[in-house]
Amino acid sequence: MEIERKYTIRHLPEQLEQYPVRHIEQAYLCTDPVIRIRRSNDRYILTYKSIRSASQAAKARKENGAGKPAPRVNDEVELELTREGYEHLLEKADGYRITKDRSVIPLAGGLVAELDIFHGRLEGLVFVEVEFPSVAASETFQAPEWFDRDVSGDRHYVNSYLSTVEQWHQE
Repeated sequence: MEIERKYTIRHLPEQLEQYPVRHIEQAYLCTDPVIRIRRSNDRYILTYKSIRSASQAAKARKENGAGKPAPRVNDEVELELTREGYEHLLEKADGYRITKDRSVIPLAGGLVAELDIFHGRLEGLVFVEVEFPSVAASETFQAPEWFDRDVSGDRHYVNSYLSTVEQWHQE
């Protein structure tokens, strides 16, 4: 299970260059449910991701309280691919490829911020994701000052949606 929150950012964190970076290319074979292929540096991954049931999502929103976006809660399975398998599946992908650099930034409490800086047709888009061990942990999270608006419930910041648009523009 994946429990995450996404945020826009006010500014890039200081000394960004000190953190590890993954160069990512990904594409989608299906967006509902999500079947994604990804190259992350020299690693190739097939991911199946589905949103938790509507009743579970409603429960998370209720527990979260009014006026605050609920975290995204997904079931997620990742399988390793070979480079050849990735390239074969890439030819079958729908929509557009996404390319981005992901900086992996440690946060308080053992959490990790994954800062995505998009390239190509999504140039200018930057957001950060944090995964949590539980919905409760996501509710008590104190975002660093460089984080801005919580966009966890905004479909415009979902990568599978971004694979369907020609260029980035906030709606």
